[in-house]
Amino acid sequence: MNASKRKYLPQWLVHTFLWCAVFGLIVYPFFLESRSIPFNIVVKWVMAVAIFYFNYYYLVPNFLLRDKMKTYIGISIVLLFAVSYGLHNIFPPEMPKSFAPLVERMKERREARAPFRFSLMPVVSFAVPYIFAIMLRVYTELQRNENLRKTVEKEKVQSELQFLKTQLNPHFLFNSLNTIYSLSVKKSPHTSEAIINLSELMRYMIYEADKDLVPLDKEIEYIKSYVALQRLRLADSENVFLKISGDDSNKIIPSLLFISFIENAFKYGTDYQGKTMVKINLLVQEKSIQLYVINKIGKQRVKSENSGVGLQNVKNRLNFLYPNSHFLEIEDDGENYEVNLILNL
Repeated sequence: MNASKRKYLPQWLVHTFLWCAVFGLIVYPFFLESRSIPFNIVVKWVMAVAIFYFNYYYLVPNFLLRDKMKTYIGISIVLLFAVSYGLHNIFPPEMPKSFAPLVERMKERREARAPFRFSLMPVVSFAVPYIFAIMLRVYTELQRNENLRKTVEKEKVQSELQFLKTQLNPHFLFNSLNTIYSLSVKKSPHTSEAIINLSELMRYMIYEADKDLVPLDKEIEYIKSYVALQRLRLADSENVFLKISGDDSNKIIPSLLFISFIENAFKYGTDYQGKTMVKINLLVQEKSIQLYVINKIGKQRVKSENSGVGLQNVKNRLNFLYPNSHFLEIEDDGENYEVNLILNL
């Protein structure tokens, strides 16, 4: 199920709007008092923008985010003090003409001081956008890494699910071929029908089951075809029941999710005399699907290393696809084997 893509404004447009807003707040008092905008304010604003993006695109990625903390701090201190000192002396603050006597006294005091006269206020004014650049870049990198982690995790889950499905398909094909083989040995007239039935099953597996999600009604048709194929194989199929109830339209589920439980029931629900007892009940409700399968355990049940491969696979798939939204209960009392699965849609 693909999430709808959200539309965001381009990053450059957002940054342009913010910087224009900041500049507007700075020059607003001058417009309010009908004064001309001092040239030094425009220059310092441009320099603040330049420092911000130099820090954002170069210093933070190449030093701070690469664990070169001491180098980054050293470069930052030198940069802030150098820019602040240079601009403060090249473009000193402009004062209104009414402040002329005060300006003259300040000049006299500055001339009486050492040549390296300086105030910390310009450093603070440039440090604010500088620190904001750090915060924004670190947050952006954390967000990007989190998105990358989720993407890698999703791809890992998808690859694991695909691997489980590739394990399931050959397992199912092997069992189906055994069914047709048993019919051919018996020279059953239903052999050709079974081959056609298997071809329909394989068509579904090739063209539909490779999708992540399939319509529920197609999956149900697949189950019906499988049960029909098993009935052809069995000598006694009177106790094979398949009941499907509910509205299966407009619902989608992961492909091949139920077949392992049904396949397992037929595999172990037949004794050495060919007598079988398998009951399958699939109930489709508005917000849930319930699968109930019960089979009589055959007396001559043979366990092998590969037995239960399909069941383990479908358990893993359920944990991946329906975490905390499914219920699976399996009971084996030695005589009956019951599976009760509920999916919350």
